[in-house]
Amino acid sequence: MTAFHKFITLVVFIVLLDQITKWIAVKFIGVGNITIIPNILDLTIVWNKGAAFGVLAQAPEYIRKLILIGASSIAAVATIFYAYKKASQLSKLELYSLALIAGGAIGNLYDRIILGSVRDFIDFHIGKYHWPAFNIADAAITIGIIGFVVSELFLKKKR
Repeated sequence: MTAFHKFITLVVFIVLLDQITKWIAVKFIGVGNITIIPNILDLTIVWNKGAAFGVLAQAPEYIRKLILIGASSIAAVATIFYAYKKASQLSKLELYSLALIAGGAIGNLYDRIILGSVRDFIDFHIGKYHWPAFNIADAAITIGIIGFVVSELFLKKKR
């Protein structure tokens, strides 16, 4: 299997995992709340019409859709194109990090286009201090960005 095929396999896996977990969350959590670890982790459905942390959630719908769908589409396509062109030159960490970013972007893009908002359901908090709700796609994007930055800053050989 070529490096690009591994990249595509991971992208598809992330998209499927994201969509399946969102479907399960909506189906079984509904409007309620499920405590996983008291005072730390709950599962709660949040329909996010905005970007990360609800940014643009209050913007007019046509502007929100134009910016968020456009940005997500560009990010996903650019990441896939970059990985396709450079797959043989990228380290495994770089390639897998880009796959996580692309898979997450596509997972959330699907929600924005089909549902009009993103299904978030993981509610991490310590007592009353809450991190904004997120999903598998958001986690994949975050881990992918961290992996890529670590690779670029600390693991890349000096030229």
